[in-house]
Amino acid sequence: MNRKILDLAIPNIVSNITVPLLGLVDMTLMGHLGSAVYIGAISLGGVIFNFLYWMFAFLRMGTSGFTAQATGRKDWKESELILGRSFALALFFGVMLIILQVPIEWVSFRILGGSEEVKQLASQYFYIRIWAAPATIGLYSLNGWFIGMQNAKVPMTVAIIINVANIIFSLLFVFAFGMKSDGVALGTVLSQYMGLFLSLWFARKKFGAPLSRLSKNQVLDIKALRIFMLVNSDIFIRTLCIIGVFTFFTSKSAGMNNTVLAVNSLLLQFFMFFSFFMDGFAYAGEALAGKYFGAGSRAKLKKVTQLLFLWGTSLGVTFSLIYLLAGNQIVSLLTDQVSIREAARPFIWWTALVPISGFAAFIWDGVYIGATASKGMRNSMLAATFLLFVPGFLLFKNSMGNDALWLAMILFVFGRGLFQTILAKRAIFKRIH
Repeated sequence: MNRKILDLAIPNIVSNITVPLLGLVDMTLMGHLGSAVYIGAISLGGVIFNFLYWMFAFLRMGTSGFTAQATGRKDWKESELILGRSFALALFFGVMLIILQVPIEWVSFRILGGSEEVKQLASQYFYIRIWAAPATIGLYSLNGWFIGMQNAKVPMTVAIIINVANIIFSLLFVFAFGMKSDGVALGTVLSQYMGLFLSLWFARKKFGAPLSRLSKNQVLDIKALRIFMLVNSDIFIRTLCIIGVFTFFTSKSAGMNNTVLAVNSLLLQFFMFFSFFMDGFAYAGEALAGKYFGAGSRAKLKKVTQLLFLWGTSLGVTFSLIYLLAGNQIVSLLTDQVSIREAARPFIWWTALVPISGFAAFIWDGVYIGATASKGMRNSMLAATFLLFVPGFLLFKNSMGNDALWLAMILFVFGRGLFQTILAKRAIFKRIH
């Protein structure tokens, strides 16, 4: 069973690591155009799209859980219907974002601000990149389906091709055609649609064109769509809480001073890098827990959960030790500004607590999604946010300053795993048939 876990986890880890590479290349391209406004423009535009697309991440999670359960029951027709419903919803949401692009752009820039020159370039970037919305959200649906079908290699292959193509397109448009931030946006649009059609081709090649065998009435079955959306609404609320926590963390950092904002933004990269690895095992949990839940095998579900926690514990301890022993060196790699390096030193030990405190939340997320135990996920997230994170900061902000923010973050990541552990028996294992 360890082999199955690694076969699913490693491709997802590779996929995750390719994402920051693309962002680094885009920043480097803009950094060589002679003005900081270009960097600001794609940074601002990137924040908007990260927020928009993060809200639709529920489509990937819900699709993988339902599909994995159908796979466990060997109900191939149902797995095709899940893809059809998920993909139809993805295209609908993508088209709606295009239709609503003007009000979305207006609200976004009123919230984010920025200089007029940066906002003008970011707006241009936005109005080009928004046309990728159907492809980007459609890929969420397809990636979730492939994971549910126990295939993590296709999403990995597609992610690598998308990112390489995006880099090539961006280089071509910026250096060969003299475009600027608009060239980066156009490169993203083209690469996303390339990835969408490539995923559809893989689905046809490996699973015999599952979408072509579905009728409109089957896909648009109201009862089935209602169940699908009910689970996804819980995941959506859970995602909003995560967005809220990180937005709150960044906002309060900025409210202290610019140095604290820079330090915390830098140290959050420790969290993000750890999450690249843990998400791989969470995805493995989605696929395998869902498969065994669908097959009605409580013994195998417990076994895979135990093995996932062994992997999670090992990674948590490893990353905590690396951050504790080499945190200062990592900060030095991330910035050459001595003042920020010195300001970060007193807070590095908090980053060492994140992996060991937070690994359980990642593992449980995968198992909960696989078992479509969305209410338990939602309730655990709400409890961790409003019973631990917010009170933890408010109680200690005056006496601890920035340390209070990091204490609140540790309470949040630990609390998620704790509450999910408490609810797991009733939310998952007692529901298995």
